[in-house]
Amino acid sequence: MSTDTRPVPDEIIDAYLRRIGATRPERPDGAALRDLHLRHLRTVPFENLSIHLGEDIVLEEKALLDKVVGARRGGFCYEINATFAVLLRELGYAVTLLQGRGFGPGGRLGIPYDHMAVRVEADGERWLADVGFGDHSHFPLALDERGDQTDPGGTFRVVETEEGDLDVLRDGRAHCRLETRPRVLGDFTAGAWYHRTSPDSHFTRSLVCSRLTEEGRVTLSGLKLVTHAHGERTERMLGGEDEVRTVYRELFGIELSELPVPPARPARAQ
Repeated sequence: MSTDTRPVPDEIIDAYLRRIGATRPERPDGAALRDLHLRHLRTVPFENLSIHLGEDIVLEEKALLDKVVGARRGGFCYEINATFAVLLRELGYAVTLLQGRGFGPGGRLGIPYDHMAVRVEADGERWLADVGFGDHSHFPLALDERGDQTDPGGTFRVVETEEGDLDVLRDGRAHCRLETRPRVLGDFTAGAWYHRTSPDSHFTRSLVCSRLTEEGRVTLSGLKLVTHAHGERTERMLGGEDEVRTVYRELFGIELSELPVPPARPARAQ
């Protein structure tokens, strides 16, 4: 997973498990993987606050664990899929980082290393774990299955392309394209740099903090709080900084000494 992979102290892994409300599995099997995946999505938010707080994003295992476990933050795919891979590795799973590219408007693919996902081996099967895509599958997908896979997040299908890549479809629409070649954490540095600096990146143009809940999903973007519960969507604007801090703390478990600055909206053409 990394050219400088070192064992992580047990106390950090135990703290990580407490962070997501889990206990050490008796063995690294598929059932435990499903449980860890769902718990991670419900406790570690998908967020890009660091970009709008002026914080550096360092793709090194210790720095990422310090953020997600020590500071009880979330992150975007490069951060929380990487830390999830570390957790799984230390629990005895065989993990491999995969580079992916999301499908945008008109089926246009994103940049190389646009996304990171994790291949996990358990019970003699290969699984696609992805806790860093925001709204995605709740459970790992069977990577070698080519039929429909029903998940609370939709109907997924893994399709092999002519070039040997894998397209992940959600409800019939192409969601992400993955290469099967193993990657290491440092390979994603350029993609992460692009997404945290480029004006063309959707991460620099939007502020988001989102988490799966038992009822649906809760998302905060600037002052707008969107809640999905039991198929119903509600939206409201928060009253100011004090309420924003309260929402970050109570809904996402994030304590902030300062609030991220939302990106300026482009001026409308006259």
